[in-house]
Amino acid sequence: MQPAVAFGRVLRRLRQKKGLTQEELGLDADLRRTFVSILELGQQQPTLTTILKLAKVLEVRPSKILELVEREIQELSPRGSINSLPPD
Repeated sequence: MQPAVAFGRVLRRLRQKKGLTQEELGLDADLRRTFVSILELGQQQPTLTTILKLAKVLEVRPSKILELVEREIQELSPRGSINSLPPD
């Protein structure tokens, strides 16, 4: 699984758990709703600044988001390892 897709899946779960719409999350994090949608669809990867903004609104540590993304990749990767990611 690609990191952007894994991030999007994690972001959607955290947002829904918090009971926020994409628009509410975007407004609170100073991001456009369309950008939140693009992130959730895995069409773009977030910057560190974006992860920090999202974490603050979602009330989770940025490191927790990355931990969840790593777990998502491991669970859904054919080889079950983050090492199966393609090189940059």
